[in-house]
Amino acid sequence: MADQILKRDEATLAQSTALEKYSSLHNWRCQVADLYAAVRAMPGRDGWMYWRSARDRLFREHLQSPLASARRAQFRGIDYFPYDPAMRFKVGLGAAIDREIIRLEAGKDGLMTLVPFAITQGLDSPLGKELTLYWIEGYGGGVFLPFGDLTNGQESFAGGRYLLDTIKSADLGSSDDGELILDFNFAYYPSCAYSEAWVCPLAPTENRLPVPIRGGERNAIP
Repeated sequence: MADQILKRDEATLAQSTALEKYSSLHNWRCQVADLYAAVRAMPGRDGWMYWRSARDRLFREHLQSPLASARRAQFRGIDYFPYDPAMRFKVGLGAAIDREIIRLEAGKDGLMTLVPFAITQGLDSPLGKELTLYWIEGYGGGVFLPFGDLTNGQESFAGGRYLLDTIKSADLGSSDDGELILDFNFAYYPSCAYSEAWVCPLAPTENRLPVPIRGGERNAIP
């Protein structure tokens, strides 16, 4: 009888833990989706300031924050490069030719497959190189754009930063004429920059820009 009660209690605890975990993850995803929708509606510095304040609040208060609970109490906000309107681009897309599929381990999520499907058209002149966009395979899929630059390891996270991750609603959309909007003021760190508990895909070699990108998240981990 005691064993049965123990197993029942363990099952109840596991169910309660799952409820808290997935309901809080759902809430995080909803808030991030609402955040990027708001930013798309107010492009420019005002949207960037709103994005910053909302991210600080989520990092400080939310159960799904990549910061451990002990660090949240000391959190003073994420550091960013100053806003620069020249860091916002509208680019076309061409077919990704001679780009390899990337497969990597993603911790508890198992094997992740990144399929190159497009190359930007319009960044070579200002930034010295075009970037490859990847499609994350799996149910629903999503567009993923990690990048590296010459600030990595000194002024920003050594593993690079993200611009797009549409599975998690990080998406600035397209212009009226169909060009993709890439705004490096909104570049952000992967979760693994904050905790070893996370396993994140980092910027591949072909997305390492030969210039410093002084826009978006920078410097010390909060």
